[in-house]
Amino acid sequence: MAHILIVDDSPQDIATVKNILESQGHKISAASDGEQGIEKAKKLKPDLVVMDIVMPGLDGFKTTRKITKSSDTSNIKVVVMSSKNQETDKAWAKMQGANAYLVKPVQEAELLEAVNKELSKK
Repeated sequence: MAHILIVDDSPQDIATVKNILESQGHKISAASDGEQGIEKAKKLKPDLVVMDIVMPGLDGFKTTRKITKSSDTSNIKVVVMSSKNQETDKAWAKMQGANAYLVKPVQEAELLEAVNKELSKK
């Protein structure tokens, strides 16, 4: 299965997403902020990143842009998962390179559908 990096400052959200994705056989890594997310994306080269937006320091929009626009990580798919539910947030995430946008609290079926859709494009 795929290697997925979760970037979120909420330990509870990381645990929830990790449990859902591990139940499908995926290998999971996690980062608790944007800077750590970028470092782990470069080092681990995951197949996909599940990205929170609202985080201290480097937010998810900037982190997504750095991952998707950098030559060594540009092939990594990014699924944004955020409590921000405005159309402008969704549009901005796409402009930063996000492949999909989910609104928290995310439903298991919705998360799996988005992840599987992006992984099937590889």
